[in-house]
Parts: sequence; C-alpha cells; structure tokens
Amino acid sequence: MKKFTFKNIATEAKLLLIGVPLVIWTLIPVYHLFLFSISTKDSATSGHLWPVHPTLQNFEFVLWQKHFYLNYFWIQMWNSLLIAVAVGFLTLFISTFAAFAISRLKVRGGRTVLNLALFTYFIPAAFLAVPMYKTMGQYGLLNNQWALILAMITIASPYSIWVLKQASDKLPLELDEAARMDGATPLQLFRLVYLPLMVPSLVAVGTYSLLLAWNEYLYAFLLLSKEDSFTVGVALGNFLSADDSPWELLMTTGLIYALPPAAIYYTFKRYMVSGLTAGAVKS
Repeated sequence: MKKFTFKNIATEAKLLLIGVPLVIWTLIPVYHLFLFSISTKDSATSGHLWPVHPTLQNFEFVLWQKHFYLNYFWIQMWNSLLIAVAVGFLTLFISTFAAFAISRLKVRGGRTVLNLALFTYFIPAAFLAVPMYKTMGQYGLLNNQWALILAMITIASPYSIWVLKQASDKLPLELDEAARMDGATPLQLFRLVYLPLMVPSLVAVGTYSLLLAWNEYLYAFLLLSKEDSFTVGVALGNFLSADDSPWELLMTTGLIYALPPAAIYYTFKRYMVSGLTAGAVKS
C-alpha cells in the first residue's frame, strides 16, 4: 500500500499544478470547435460560453451536403481515408523490412543509408514541397492520389525505419541464433520471430504514418487540384476563401474530421503502450 508522505504530496501537487492548466489549455480549442458546431450562424461569434439556442442543424448541413462548399464532402472523406490507409500500410511495409534488414540481418551499408535518410529531416518539409511538385509533374502524377501517397511515404519512412530499428535492437539476438540453429530461413525468422515481438512498435509506426497523412495539408493542396480528389483537410481551406465564411459549418466539418483519428488512437492505445519485448524471454 502506498504511503502518503509530505514529499509524495508535494510531488503530486506539482504535477497537478502543471497538468491541470495544460489540460485546460489543450481542451479550450476543442471546446470552441464544439461550441461553434452547435451554434447558429448569428450566435457562433457572440462570445458566449454556451449558445443560447444550441442546434444540431450544422451536422445535418454537413452530413447531407446542404452547402455548396460541402458538395463533395463524402467523396473527400473517402479520399482522406484511402490516402491515409495507403500511406500507413505502405510505410509500415517498407519500414518493417528495412528495419529488419538493418537491425537483424546486418545488411552492409544499411546504417549509412538510414543516417542519410534521417539527414533529410534537417530540411523543413515545406522547403521540399516545390521540388516534390516538380518531380510529380515530370512523372505525370499531378492531381493523382498516388502523388500524395508517395510524397507522404517519403516523409514518414525515415522516422518509421529509425523507430522500428531502435525497437528491434532491443530484442535479444539469442532469439535469432536459436531460430537459425533450428534451420529457420531469414524469411521465417522475419515472420515467426521478428513480427510477433514487434507488434506494439508496428502499431505505433502505422498509426503515426496514417495520422500524418490524414492531417497533411500543404502537399495535398499542391498535388491535388480537383475538388473530387481533395482530402477534407484541403477542402476545409475553401471555407476561408469567402468574405463571409460559414464558420459554424467549418468548425462542424472539422469536428467530424477529427473523430476518426481519435477513434484510431483509442482503438490501438493498449498496443502502443505495451512493452516492446513482452514475452521475448522465458523466465
């Protein structure tokens, strides 16, 4: 049973003094997002902490596409989902094999390639947007969803490989040696030993790359030019192009757009926080 000493109480108090204001500050934008979504156009910017006449009409406008800015809402939502899932899956596929080759198979020059890939993060992603646009244009991929998918894989892969390599390095090498003594091939080693032990890290990396693509705006704005190929993130920018923007619809769309990432996080939360080497060594 935990003893409550003055030192423990002081530590808890310090954590609360830091944590409570931080949580409140983080939730304020989310609260205003929700506040706008249940307000009418006239009361959305009234400054009240709660609308006088809350309404769900904004959700009806968005879900039934009753505004000209929302004509392609469900198509754009599907585009966002398709691109995010494709980026998550392909990034995970590439980074898993790369990390396995570098960490477990000790491929010659693998660490050098990884370091060079990580070096690209010294250049802000915004600076690479124009060269990426030109590259996609040369290959005829502009206004093609594959352009955005390939661009996001390029951005996400170096970090994903590094994370998986660091996690892989923590796995006991004795497992590989024992598997090889039993006659396991590199592919069997990958499938039967490596993958089961790397599940938490794989889930974390897959979630990271999926959410990175889901929330991307700049590259999606540059590489996609037709409304029916937009992601919702880009489509939200159209709301700001009008002199009299429907803020209540913008915030409602943003709130709906934020729900899938939240659901993904809470679905895989227990995998993301579980031990990387759980069950690796028998006691």
